[in-house]
Amino acid sequence: MLRFIVRRVLGAVPVLLGLSIILFLFLRLLPGGGPAEAILGQHATPELVAQINHTQGFDQPLYVQYFAYLGRLLHGDLGSSVIDGRSVVDTFLVRFPGTIELTIGALIFAVGIGIPLGRLAARHPNSWIDGIVTVISLFGISIPVFVLGYSMAFVFSVELHWLPQVGQLDPRLDIPVVTNFSVIDAILSGNWHIVDALAHLILPSIALGSIPLAVITRITRAAVIDVSNEDYVRTARAKGLTDSRVNDRHIMRNAWLPVTTVIGLQVGQLLAGAVLTETVFTWNGVGSWVVKSIQDHDFIVVQSLILIFAVIFLTVNLIVDVGYAFLNPRIRYS
Repeated sequence: MLRFIVRRVLGAVPVLLGLSIILFLFLRLLPGGGPAEAILGQHATPELVAQINHTQGFDQPLYVQYFAYLGRLLHGDLGSSVIDGRSVVDTFLVRFPGTIELTIGALIFAVGIGIPLGRLAARHPNSWIDGIVTVISLFGISIPVFVLGYSMAFVFSVELHWLPQVGQLDPRLDIPVVTNFSVIDAILSGNWHIVDALAHLILPSIALGSIPLAVITRITRAAVIDVSNEDYVRTARAKGLTDSRVNDRHIMRNAWLPVTTVIGLQVGQLLAGAVLTETVFTWNGVGSWVVKSIQDHDFIVVQSLILIFAVIFLTVNLIVDVGYAFLNPRIRYS
């Protein structure tokens, strides 16, 4: 197992190296005459262009720029914003807890509803129950996140006034920021502020988790039906084992493999989908930061965030692969 983990980590190095080259060239190949002109946009003047070229090292030979960029990455320096001058790492550490919180909420919604729905449909294949679950999953995977988000915000916030529409906390509560996780900060502040934090989390979590919910439901249904037709399941039933024991001990234990894989892959999809969801609900996370950085032509921030998300995605995939061995002891990595 240790050899497999080391090999996977070493295999990720060429991927990250190739991505760093692509991102490095991305900034240099932007239209507008050069990276400084692309960053400054309509505000470009000869003086500002010269200043950006000097401070960012764009006036150096290309190979010198790349090795300098690679050296900064190896030292954990992802650059600074050209808008406010703040370090990308510092701003990321402030905003990323909000994205994690939203991702966890969406994952809880998707897994908590998707797996039971998939199991329910698998127990009644080709029935009206299976048909209803199929319609729900097709609806969830086909409707765009921003359409669902704006629709729910209009119905539940504007019309019914049941849930808050924007933000992570009610600013009138004056909750001190300790961890940048709104739910945790609300708990630490005491009183019943956690209710407000959870209320703000409901709509964006549902909007972000709609597509993973549909995918998890369909994969769970297919996996459970496939395992239920295996010989060892029929043998277990013939021995007189109860349905609950057969389902938990024989069916779900083996059906967890594809389900776990798709859940792990959905984490990366949730991080990418957070860009739209955070924009719709004015959520102070990395996704809304990406949109703002693109609008401000702050491409150094965009460049660094793409690399960060690539590292996160590779890490999640590694965790999923390692989890295979614990879920199914028959799997051996050579």
